[in-house]
Amino acid sequence: MALSDVFLSPLGLAALLAAVPVLILYLVRPDPRRVTLPTLRFLSDSAGTSSSRPLLERLKRNALLIFQLLAIALFALALAAPYVAVPQSETVEETVIVLDASASMQVESGGTTRFDRAAAAARDAVTSQTSVVLADGSATIALRAGTAADAEETLASVSASDAPGDLRTAISRATSLAGDGARVVVLSDFAGGTGGESEWRTAVQAARARGLAVDLRQFARGGADNVGIVDREFSGEDVTVTVQNFGASEASREVSLAGETRSLSLDAGDVRSVTFPIPADGGEIRLSPGDAFPTDDVAYVAAPADAAVDVLLVTNDENRYLSTALSVIDPVELTVVEPPGQIPSPSEDAYDVVLYSNVDGDALRDDHLAAGRQALAAGGGVGIQAQPRSSLPADRYGDLLLVSPSGMGSNPTLATPSDADLTRDLTFPPPERYVRGELRSGRALLSTTDGTPIVATASRDEGRILYYGYLESASSFKYDYEYPIFWKRSVYELADRRSLAELNRETGERLRFGNETRVETPDGEVTASAVDAADAGFYVADGERYSASLLSAAESDVAAASIEETGGGGPSTRTEERTAPDPITEFVALGVLAVALGEVAFLRRRGDL
Repeated sequence: MALSDVFLSPLGLAALLAAVPVLILYLVRPDPRRVTLPTLRFLSDSAGTSSSRPLLERLKRNALLIFQLLAIALFALALAAPYVAVPQSETVEETVIVLDASASMQVESGGTTRFDRAAAAARDAVTSQTSVVLADGSATIALRAGTAADAEETLASVSASDAPGDLRTAISRATSLAGDGARVVVLSDFAGGTGGESEWRTAVQAARARGLAVDLRQFARGGADNVGIVDREFSGEDVTVTVQNFGASEASREVSLAGETRSLSLDAGDVRSVTFPIPADGGEIRLSPGDAFPTDDVAYVAAPADAAVDVLLVTNDENRYLSTALSVIDPVELTVVEPPGQIPSPSEDAYDVVLYSNVDGDALRDDHLAAGRQALAAGGGVGIQAQPRSSLPADRYGDLLLVSPSGMGSNPTLATPSDADLTRDLTFPPPERYVRGELRSGRALLSTTDGTPIVATASRDEGRILYYGYLESASSFKYDYEYPIFWKRSVYELADRRSLAELNRETGERLRFGNETRVETPDGEVTASAVDAADAGFYVADGERYSASLLSAAESDVAAASIEETGGGGPSTRTEERTAPDPITEFVALGVLAVALGEVAFLRRRGDL
């Protein structure tokens, strides 16, 4: 048994060490000198105590020591605060609050938002034991079985997000947190974006089936004339935004981005789209005039300063499958050069990506290779496609070629691809023929079972290198719909660019960075390997800018019908039986007093007092 099961302050037992110096004093004191008095000898002999009862005599001599040791022991026990466990009954008022923190709760009316009014009502519903669940995108448990003060502090610190919420999951989590006889208070606008009416009603029914009292409180003022941006799509260097009128009457809006403006007239329920060229570094798409729900009046666009990707394809036998795959990538500006032809000057200091495919080694000049090395030095990439070993200019490529060729092979079996961004979720058929070889440097993402790399990558200087081991004449991969997907990923990875779809997210999505990164968010700076884009706006990490926007027609449909019920009922109570420590320190203290009095009585009886 642990000391904490018996004592409230086990450290008090350290006072037992006071017995050590007492014992030492008794051990080192000199023994009494025995002196024979003949004139009194007959008295001792007649009493019969000097020799017939030596044990009793020894106890008399050491009784004072026993009194002192007992007093020290009892004093140490008193300091350790001994206790006994006794049963106790306690009446508990338990409430689980479900507070809607979705974007629609930011609708303004009368100078306040729905969320502000709901949070104030939630603070009035706090009881002695309160849990708080937020109906945001993650159904966050903000407080678990806290005190009234804890709940009030939690409710004062939370705010509505710019993301769609999930009311059904939040109610289900509240049900799992609630004890028997607890009350669940749901404060929401009950608009369409919070999990759908049929879904949250199912969660309420499940809670009531458990015997819980469920109190529904609606905050749905304002938002009847909302017009919002509900979608955003990218095509090349353009962005198309979709606007919907959720009101019951005609509405007019101006949509603007980077100084360009489009006018829209929308009947009740109308959905219209407009397209803008994407400015360098992106911008904000805004609706004007605004309305009571400002969150969907703006959509954010993140874009690199130079969206175009300059790709140079060096080839003496142009692979039309490769050329077509590259040309359908909207930001790619493709330049094809046939050696020994001269390379046109790129729009910038160097090409972003240089690819070598079906190259005649005798026609390959130094300036063609220099273009690839310049791309690497500028932070771009180089890709080399395999060709039959007899025509592969391995010596000319030098360290740009990641594989050391050793011969030709046929009908290999491919190993499972690595879980890398370039190969993830893609299906690679085995080639009919391939160039055997060993990896010189870098990492093989796809290999044959005999270890020959088919797809390999490496970092070099400030850039990246790709080896593509398929011979187009001996592979069916070029006919696969995943072939252009692979090359789109390859171009973006070699150029160290992210697609516009990757840079621009919806609120509620999670941004991942691979390792601990300092991220500037709309709500301040954090250091993390991933962040939830709960707030609309721009996020900056490692020099890359991302955006998050509310793009949800369901969440923008903020005009909610009355739920026509509340569930009612005051706080639910229950009696909990538990054990609690009952200190018995006072009894031990009385024991110390009794021992002290006994020691005084003994000294008096012995004649020392």
